[in-house]
Amino acid sequence: MKATTFPGMSLDIDIQELTPVQWPALEKLFGKNGACVGCWCMFWRLEEGERFQDVKGASAKQRMKALVAQGQARGLLAYVEGEPVGWLTFGPRRSFPRLDRAPSLKCDDADEVWSLPCFFIHKDFRNQGVATALLKFAMDTLRQRGVSTLEGYPVKVPAGATRVANSSAYTGTVPFFEKQGFKSVAERPQGKQRMRKSLVLRRSARKQGS
Repeated sequence: MKATTFPGMSLDIDIQELTPVQWPALEKLFGKNGACVGCWCMFWRLEEGERFQDVKGASAKQRMKALVAQGQARGLLAYVEGEPVGWLTFGPRRSFPRLDRAPSLKCDDADEVWSLPCFFIHKDFRNQGVATALLKFAMDTLRQRGVSTLEGYPVKVPAGATRVANSSAYTGTVPFFEKQGFKSVAERPQGKQRMRKSLVLRRSARKQGS
């Protein structure tokens, strides 16, 4: 388990990497609705031929719990004063097979990419830096593990709007990812975008950090 704090945020946020022991915390955070209409963070994990409407709810919960127990579901939990307030899942892009079935999100080098397809922040802790802390921690963790290319799939804010509905923003928003250095690699006029960031430090940056 890894942990850190972000005292510079508006909250003191503790980030811990998911382990089977933390299932009760994830279950508590997701609540009776399973984070978002019974998803239980299974939407992007569905195999070909499966329909979300048939899996959501109790079945999705059981499947996610099994993946956590087997160490096959990776992610980060954010805590404030010991209470779970945020979640970010990550993993090799191929571990989220639905990404490749979305025509607008396909890529030619999926085997070399890690993905950040889903955030969930408790309603009482949104817009307080929780998602930013999770994203920064994920980037640092995956860089240390040798991941070179990271992708996110944020939604584009419609023209003339200042924000998107929470139900549509579970993948993040384009400005949110742009602030952390992600660049668009498949821009679309609306909907989910494919954005990337290289985690390979340039030589000059490595020297400055040494």
